[in-house]
Amino acid sequence: MKAARYYDRGDIRIEDIEQQPLEPGTVRIDVAWCGICGTDLHEYLDGPIFVPAHGHPHPISGESAPVTLGHEFSGTVSELGEGVTDLAVGDHVVVEPYIIRDDVDTSASSNDYHLSPDMNFIGLGGRGGGLSENIVVKRRWVHRISNDVALDEAALIEPLSVAFHAVKRSGVAAGQVAVVGGAGPIGLLTATVLHALGVTVVVSELSPLRRQKAIDAGVADYALNPAEVDVVAEVRELTGGKGADGAFECTSVQVVFDTLMDAVRPTGVIVVVSIWGKPATFDMHKLVMKEVDVRGTIGYVNSHPETIALVESGKVDLKPFITGKIGLEGLVDEGFDTLINRNETAVKILVSPSGAGL
Repeated sequence: MKAARYYDRGDIRIEDIEQQPLEPGTVRIDVAWCGICGTDLHEYLDGPIFVPAHGHPHPISGESAPVTLGHEFSGTVSELGEGVTDLAVGDHVVVEPYIIRDDVDTSASSNDYHLSPDMNFIGLGGRGGGLSENIVVKRRWVHRISNDVALDEAALIEPLSVAFHAVKRSGVAAGQVAVVGGAGPIGLLTATVLHALGVTVVVSELSPLRRQKAIDAGVADYALNPAEVDVVAEVRELTGGKGADGAFECTSVQVVFDTLMDAVRPTGVIVVVSIWGKPATFDMHKLVMKEVDVRGTIGYVNSHPETIALVESGKVDLKPFITGKIGLEGLVDEGFDTLINRNETAVKILVSPSGAGL
């Protein structure tokens, strides 16, 4: 079968590989669509990061580069391993793409399995990937979705779960006001979750195209250009002088974090959603005097069921965020090139490994 294989920085190859064996307790999924994630771009430009370098196998998967990429994907169950009785061939599914040790508690009551030692992701740390025609995944990580949810939209449920977990970490609730710093893919999806939950959303974003996308998609009540307006003053005016209840840093840019520190009210919460490649600074005195909470967030933990329910309910419309569809052969020249060099023009580019639906 065809698959996108990561060898090293700047070296991704489309190759024919053997499909993974079906084992007891696993599910084979024919991949319908797989999104290109910012993490994939970081691996291509600066990696290997999550991908285990060649000759240095990951301690759980036992694999090292080359590995198959892709962790944001949807598909159809095509084969069931021994012991899997609660799914059926033909079911539409998405995957919670974790690689986690077998002795870690991943039950519905766990709230920290995503922070366990050596955690990695399917499609980065091994165990196949969504940028292939099919994949075999342990039953625990496979989530059924309604056939009423289009499979292209379902491919966005994984990054939407990142946003859902971030919003849950914040404690922001209906009727409150939140500022989202940055309207890239995760920023837009964070705004989507907030809006669906009844929060008034203010987006701060330099790009006019991204600001317009937030408004057109109906996920932002206000979209501000920080180069033209005082975001902090605007937020205070909108909140009767108090400031926002919560803020979400989705850029890994220092000035954005500083703006959010000023924009939240005393006892407000700032959630850092972006991955920072360098140390950040902030005014410790301001943190103390405002009693601001700064919280980190990574991935998701038992977030997929609630995220899927949000999509199935119709409260979230993911169609506006699909800005391109390509085949596997165009992954680098069309997909990566657009997202690296013309990223303002795209939100989520989906790849069809089999070419179906194009």
